[in-house]
Amino acid sequence: MLEKADFNNLKLFKKGKVRDVYDLGNKLLIVATDRISCFDVVLPTPIPDKGKILTQISLFWFSYLEDLVSNHLISADRKDLPQEISPDSHDLAGRFMITEKCKVFPFECVVRGYLAGSGYKDYQKTGSVCGIKLPEGLKQADKLPEPIFTPATKAESGHDQNVDFEYMKKEIGQNVAEKLKNISIQLYKKATELAESKGIIIADAKFEFGKTNDNRIIIIDEALTPDSSRFWPRSEYRPGKSQSSFDKQFVRDYLETCDWDKTPPAPELPEDVIKKTRDKYNQSLEMLTGN
Repeated sequence: MLEKADFNNLKLFKKGKVRDVYDLGNKLLIVATDRISCFDVVLPTPIPDKGKILTQISLFWFSYLEDLVSNHLISADRKDLPQEISPDSHDLAGRFMITEKCKVFPFECVVRGYLAGSGYKDYQKTGSVCGIKLPEGLKQADKLPEPIFTPATKAESGHDQNVDFEYMKKEIGQNVAEKLKNISIQLYKKATELAESKGIIIADAKFEFGKTNDNRIIIIDEALTPDSSRFWPRSEYRPGKSQSSFDKQFVRDYLETCDWDKTPPAPELPEDVIKKTRDKYNQSLEMLTGN
């Protein structure tokens, strides 16, 4: 289990909720820890193997989707680790990526195929999601007529904020915004087709993109993992209620039963919640990849 990556002889580039990122000059080393965050708060209890599972799922999707968009991956091979890190480090096995550096677009590119989460709450209040008018009478977890693009601003701390597409266009320019929207929807459609054949409904997905020095748009961070998407078992799907899931909704549901105001510090997770969460993450990896 790895709760944090401490490489004092490497320059820390960024410490995220889950990933610790180190500066390797013209490259980055991204290490996925076993930390888990809910309601934008990092919990004190890690989930064993979570970082490895997230990394392996991302590597699977990067390979499967590379005909649609390039990704930031340079290597996930231990022999390519910097000399300051032992190449046989068991802590890093399966949980790191060496990636390109790029300029990150300041938006989460969210695609929703089903009505869930904050989108469902918005729909209940306004009949719309991020300014997109939806048909009347939709129930929780209903499949939408077509996937919709609902961007959010990237927050360094606290909550990301849902915004409409017009705001995104004003911030980064219409041409770039249109490209990111189109790529995101294409990625979502191709991924959901494969996932459904494996028994998983991807209700929504969050993508992040960057621009390289030679002006290529690439997908970065992670792709279509239980941390960045809602994964539902297709065999148990029943619209009109909250769905059983392979993602951290299980942890969110537990935390909702606690006397916690969703500000730090968060409560510890009990052993049964830790085990069930790890099992859910691992099941999604097995179903998608067979590993």
